[in-house]
Amino acid sequence: MTSRVVEDLLRAAAPQVLGTLVRRHGQFDACEDAVQEALLAAATQWPAQGVPEKPHAWLLTVAARRLTDEWRSESARRDRESAVATAEPEQVEPEPGERGPDGDDTLRLLFLCCHPELSAPSQVALTLRAVGGLTTAEIAAAFLVPESTMAQRISRGKQRIRTAGARFTMPAPQERPARLAAVMQVLYLVFSEGYTTSGGDALQRTDLTAEAVRLARELHRLTPGEGESAGLLALMLLTDARRAARTDASGALVPLAEQDRTRWDRTMVDEGVALVTDTLAHHPAGPYLVQAAIAAVHDEATRAQDTDWHQIVALYRVLSRVEPNPMVTLNQAVAVAMADGPDAGLDVVESLRSDERMTIHHRWHAVRAHLLEMAGAHDEARAAYREAARLTTSLPERRYLESRSARLER
Repeated sequence: MTSRVVEDLLRAAAPQVLGTLVRRHGQFDACEDAVQEALLAAATQWPAQGVPEKPHAWLLTVAARRLTDEWRSESARRDRESAVATAEPEQVEPEPGERGPDGDDTLRLLFLCCHPELSAPSQVALTLRAVGGLTTAEIAAAFLVPESTMAQRISRGKQRIRTAGARFTMPAPQERPARLAAVMQVLYLVFSEGYTTSGGDALQRTDLTAEAVRLARELHRLTPGEGESAGLLALMLLTDARRAARTDASGALVPLAEQDRTRWDRTMVDEGVALVTDTLAHHPAGPYLVQAAIAAVHDEATRAQDTDWHQIVALYRVLSRVEPNPMVTLNQAVAVAMADGPDAGLDVVESLRSDERMTIHHRWHAVRAHLLEMAGAHDEARAAYREAARLTTSLPERRYLESRSARLER
């Protein structure tokens, strides 16, 4: 069996094994460490020796033994260790009905990893490690930080969960919407970092986008009555469908209007469009669902000039009501410019000038530069492109913005 197949199997099994351990023994941090060691052992042994007949039971057995060994080494916990060791069968397997009324522990793990006591970076790191099954080294590489830094972030996150007394239970009904929103935000942060990396030489990290899509599928499966989880999955699919066309042969960024749409993944587009259509028919329009609808309008256009910009403007008006924020307004400016002309779009961009969060963000200057170029104000556009290039931390974006500026000098 190939290492890739083993890797996929382990990532799917990780949250189920961890959920069983935490349900039995508590202590999320100790159980999570034990599962990581079991995953590492499997990744080393299975490609060479073959996958065992019952892989979940194998992982659970190894993780439980690691946990018991850890407790055995602490004299203050000898009584607890003795009780656990006595109850431990020779081969540990999940017990029928052990996962509770929701049928799967993955959602509980997602809620736990996105506990409100944690910072957003810690939520992302814990989710990728506990639910995604990624190693600390893999997560550190994805976010371009030293492994020691990521290890400290994960350790602090687990400490905060322990200090907060968080339990492995579903949140109370009144807390569930906010916690679910936090889970979706974390998954979208992972996807966004993979789709356009915040730093480094590469424009995108396909390992992160693939993991975000996988986890979004799992979330949608676990929350079938939630329109926003369907919207999040659709948004990821419709966006990631364009991945192959986003760069040219040299790796340079290709903007949406100039992409070769025959390179888009039509299977992902069709799945995303169908999901949006079905969900809008049965659920109110939340932020992710509206963004997915906007992405669907883009993806259904076979040529850039066929895009229904007036429909996109209308959808942005809806989005600005359900989730008003300056980035939504900035994206709306582009749609307004395409529908009603660059001057109309520039008016929307200028309405954000008093917001310092935007004027120090490269995207505000990049959008303004693009609309100024459309309006024929090339000198102003060139300066705005240069400022956007100065502010971005992504090398591919910087090269693209500098090339746009240079083109206007001719």
